[in-house]
Amino acid sequence: MEHNVGDIDALVREEKRLTAVESHNEAWAEGLSAGIEPEIIAEAALETAFAEMLRAQGEDAVLALLERMRQKVIAGEFEPERLLH
Repeated sequence: MEHNVGDIDALVREEKRLTAVESHNEAWAEGLSAGIEPEIIAEAALETAFAEMLRAQGEDAVLALLERMRQKVIAGEFEPERLLH
């Protein structure tokens, strides 16, 4: 089976995404175990992500991510029955 560069890049990106999800899930569980409320964990995670993106990619990238996430919320993509990792 032969893959082109785009296919390989997509596979690598998906593997990185899955690794990131696993890392975040572990950090989330540790926070809950420490008695931190989910809302506080979520806000801290978002603040860190936005600050890092702002530093690395600039305001336009952060605003574009916010809009993509907004659209996913509206579309129901974060509903528990739709989350597949």
